[in-house]
Formats: sequence, structure tokens, C-alpha cells
Amino acid sequence: MLLNPKYQHLKEWLERLPEDFEQLGEVIYDKRNQLRVIEAPDGTLVNAKRYCKTHLVNRVVYSLGIRQPKGLRAFLYPTRLLERGISTPEPIAYIEQRQCGLLGLSYFISVQSPLSHTLYEFGDAQEGTYEEMAHELGRFTAMMHNNEVLHLDYSPGNILWDKDGDGYHFAVVDINRMRFGTVDIKDGCAALRRLWGPKRFIELIARSYAAARGFDEDEAVRLTMEARTTFWTRYQRRHPVDFPLEI
Repeated sequence: MLLNPKYQHLKEWLERLPEDFEQLGEVIYDKRNQLRVIEAPDGTLVNAKRYCKTHLVNRVVYSLGIRQPKGLRAFLYPTRLLERGISTPEPIAYIEQRQCGLLGLSYFISVQSPLSHTLYEFGDAQEGTYEEMAHELGRFTAMMHNNEVLHLDYSPGNILWDKDGDGYHFAVVDINRMRFGTVDIKDGCAALRRLWGPKRFIELIARSYAAARGFDEDEAVRLTMEARTTFWTRYQRRHPVDFPLEI
């Protein structure tokens, strides 16, 4: 187990977590992997993600250290983001279960984010309700990219937000797929392709993003919408789309 020293007092509880996992907390996501929100013994609300076993080739790759497992990346990457001023839940622990030396189930435990909204809420947003969000999300994305952080799964469920008297607050989750380094206009705009919502909403995000990074706004809109059309055209062939899709 890898443990954030700040949470050393939870070590014994965390060591038992894989055995007790099915009886703890509330399930908030249950597909290939499972997410539970659990109250730790000290009262901390934690988010515990159990990663399923991968196919044999990846198990060997992860077990031999050729590539870091997803849960390990999820544990290590938050520090790099937080150092750059990018909000993401604080990591607590990473736990592996191995069989015959090969990676089996693994667990990533973090503090549960206090932000209560996701961008899914803007899937069918009406004109007049999304302009401020588009501006602020474009600025937040630009800040990430200016700090050389590219989230490779920048999708509605992985961007959390809330709004209070101080304005909008954002955090990113599911950060095991990241790229660190210079982000150019093409890759930066392509990162917006998975976002849900009306066409104009996405265009406004792209313009705000470009303005914050000193890019040409019309070129940013062109690149974003081109990448978005390609992504959603392919996606809707295999999956239902839960919002009015404009491409």
C-alpha cells in the first residue's frame, strides 16, 4: 500500500478496506470499475475506486512495471496538479492485490470532492443559461494547459464545479490519463471535443479558451468543432446520445 503521510492514522482501516469494500458506504458508479463514497473512522468522506482486473497482457505489463497501473497513476498525479494550482481531490492511498505476482484488483482512495455538479447538466442547456459557464470553463481549461497539464479524458463527468459568491470553482477527477508538457492549440482544442451541450456553448468555451491563451479565436473554434464532429460522429454509431446533438 502507498499511503499519503497525512492519513497515517487511517492505515489499519485502509489495510482492511479491500476485504470490507462491498459492505462499505454508498455505490455511486458501478460498471467496469466501482466507486463508493465511504465515511472513514475519523469522519472524512472518502471516494474509493476499485479497478477491475485487466486482460492478461496488461496485467503482465503493469505487474512488471513496464507501465504504471491506472490506480497508481491516479494516486501519483494529484500532487503534480495541486502543485500547479489545479484542483483535484487529495489522494489518500493506493492498494494492490496480486495473484502469483500479477496485478489483480487495485484501489485508489481520495478525499471526496465537495463540488456537487458535473457538466452533464449542460447537455440540453438553453441559450441564456450557459454563457457565463462557457467563459469560466474556457479560462479554467486554459489555465490547466498553460501549466502544461493535458487531461486526456476531459469529459462531462470528469469536470466538477460549483458556484458561490466568489464565482465558479472547478476540479478535475479520473486523472489517470494525463499528459504533462507543452499543450499547443491543436491538442488544446481537441481536448474539448468530448464536452456535452449545444453547439454555441462549445464554441463559446473555445473562444474563451483561445482568448485566455492568446490564440486566434476563429481558428480555435474551427479546430474544436472539427475534433468534436469527428468524435461524436463515431461515438453515436456505438452508443446512444443523451442530449440533442448538434455537430
